[in-house]
Amino acid sequence: MTSAPPKRLPPAEDQAARFAQQREADRTAIAEDYVELIADLLTEEGEARAVDIARRMGVAQPTVAATVSRLQRDGLVETKPYRGLFLTEAGLAVAAAARARHELMVRFLLAVGLDAETAEADAEGLEHHASDKALAAFARFLETRSSGGG
Repeated sequence: MTSAPPKRLPPAEDQAARFAQQREADRTAIAEDYVELIADLLTEEGEARAVDIARRMGVAQPTVAATVSRLQRDGLVETKPYRGLFLTEAGLAVAAAARARHELMVRFLLAVGLDAETAEADAEGLEHHASDKALAAFARFLETRSSGGG
């Protein structure tokens, strides 16, 4: 049995660009997770309170307060005294896009044989890190599969 040749490093600029893209995806993921959860809480419970977000995210309330403050600065969230959190039009758009990516990722993972629980858990992270090209490929795969072409 022969061993595989050693892996070669990509050019430094290419590698740096990939790492920068992943750092940006990490920052964006937090905002998307928060607005998606706020949208879900508003739909399911009629309100989105910081205490509920902290409990569901598994973080402390000061962490939620700091993140919500950033989301307000970014124009995604509004607060109303004694009424909790609400999404702006921009926040609603971000939440809808995040939800669509999540659902696509879950459907793809189920289609390639993952169980439902693992697909849900893995989609939570993958949805933020898959490129638009990868998501489009997943959608094509699912469309081909559902139309009998694969």
